[in-house]
Amino acid sequence: MKPSPRFLPTREYCWKTDGAIAPRCFDLLVAEGSLMPSHPWDLPERFRFRGHSIAWGASGEGRPAVLLHGTPFSSVEWRRIAPLLARERRIFCFDMLGYGQSDKPEADVSRGVQNEVFAALYRHWQLELPDIVAHDFGGSNALRAHLLNDLEYRSLVLIDPVAISPQGSPLVQAARKNEQVFANLPAYIHEAMLRAYIGNAVANTLREDEMRLYLEPWLGEIGQKAFWRQIAQMDDKYSQEVEERFGEMRCPVTILWGEDDDWIPIEDGYELARRMLNAPFTSVPGSKHLMQEDAPEAIVATTLRFWQALDG
Repeated sequence: MKPSPRFLPTREYCWKTDGAIAPRCFDLLVAEGSLMPSHPWDLPERFRFRGHSIAWGASGEGRPAVLLHGTPFSSVEWRRIAPLLARERRIFCFDMLGYGQSDKPEADVSRGVQNEVFAALYRHWQLELPDIVAHDFGGSNALRAHLLNDLEYRSLVLIDPVAISPQGSPLVQAARKNEQVFANLPAYIHEAMLRAYIGNAVANTLREDEMRLYLEPWLGEIGQKAFWRQIAQMDDKYSQEVEERFGEMRCPVTILWGEDDDWIPIEDGYELARRMLNAPFTSVPGSKHLMQEDAPEAIVATTLRFWQALDG
């Protein structure tokens, strides 16, 4: 299966208010104050899930939409994107259990529990047919919540989701077998490994202030143990529970994929689109796995265009 449109490079084309793609430099949005490269990010609200604190926040007005982050990231990956989408929707963000500003307990933080966290928040927020934008593990979370928890969406945008097995890099395989060894590494070695791991997710090198946003939740004794815990709990079974059911999706789906993604090959994206009865598929050149950093305008433009088509 060949990709349907191919998104044009970041610095030549970007989003504008009607959702079209226009030859306008993405940096203009930064100059206008609409898009801050290191925008402060804080989730002010807390929700209790099985005794643990889940950090969340919301902004904007209108139809509800939820942004679901991936691993080893947090909702901070949406800091460039949420303010723009909030012009059109009431945007909800949260950090998964064990991630970001949420609690990092010595407990189950696998994908087997994250869809339950999302389902509980969905009910707490009293959502009705929200639009969903989901990346990496967030994509798995959205798919599992839809197919296993019967959450209904108006639409779903998937960005390099964890969906097709087998999965897991050599680092993941090693950590699953030796969690305590990795969890007890000297802090400077842990940070160096984390920097290399996160750095491999982007095509464009992160500035130090950007890298710190992703590093900080995983530093210190609690953060280091939490990082290796969530890796050790990765398991293909959470994809296998739903991946034969992708033809049962009850909402429109569109898929974005970084052409240079080293973590999940684009071939998995083509297969996912096929299993979803040929869902629209857009490849994004110059982007690896963390598209929120490499090509945020691709996410904003595609999402707004998708929503507007559904709005009629």
